[in-house]
Amino acid sequence: MELDDELCLCFHVTKRKVVNYIRVERPRTAGQLSDCFGAGTGCGWCRPFLRNLFAAQIDADNADATLPSAAEYAGMRSHYVRDGGGTPPPGATPID
Repeated sequence: MELDDELCLCFHVTKRKVVNYIRVERPRTAGQLSDCFGAGTGCGWCRPFLRNLFAAQIDADNADATLPSAAEYAGMRSHYVRDGGGTPPPGATPID
């Protein structure tokens, strides 16, 4: 996943926005990333990825922030939503 790809597909929050939010605001917990344009508060798909990204930014030696490509990520989210994992809000990136 590139920096300008959307990490939170519900609220169109890019990876760059989250990384910069962590760097500038220095949240104490991964849950505080929801203050970054609502990331993670929609269908819930991105929450594990947000936690991993938070951990990698806080402690680079003990975390893996590897994310799939944007296309793979969106496809996996589609399966997640179709399988009843969460409901995207109106205006979210459409499900394939």
